[in-house]
Amino acid sequence: MAFENLTERLQNVFKNLRKKGKITESDIQEATKEIRLALLEADVALPVVKDFIKKVRERAVGHEVIDTLNPAQQIIKIVNEELTEVLGSDTAEIIKSPKIPTIIMMVGLQGAGKTTFAGKLANKLKKEEDARPFDDCG
Repeated sequence: MAFENLTERLQNVFKNLRKKGKITESDIQEATKEIRLALLEADVALPVVKDFIKKVRERAVGHEVIDTLNPAQQIIKIVNEELTEVLGSDTAEIIKSPKIPTIIMMVGLQGAGKTTFAGKLANKLKKEEDARPFDDCG
C-alpha cells in the first residue's frame, strides 16, 4: 500500500512536469517538494530524503535539464538514477556455508513483495543447487 501511494504521488509530479514546455527553477522546486513529501509519507528516513532531494536539485537545476529537448523526461531520469543509487545499484552474491544453514533476512512494508521475492529466490537457489556437480557437495 505504501509503495502504491508513493508510485501514485511520483506519477502525479511527473505528469505535472510533462504538461510544461520549458521547466523553470520554480517548477523544479515544486516537484522536489512533492517528491520529498511523498518519500516522507512512505516512511523514508529524513536524512536520506534530504540527501536525495539535494542531489536531484543539484542535477536538475544545472545545465543537465535546462538544455535538454524534453526537460520532464530528463528530471524523471535523474530521479530514477538517484533512487537506484539510494536503494543500492550493486549486486551481491549470497555466500553459502557448507555446514550451517544460510540465513537471509528480508524487510519491507506490507504488500512490498517479500513473499514473492522469497519464492523467486528459493527457485533460483534450487536451480543453482541442481546445476552443481555431485563431487562438489562437500
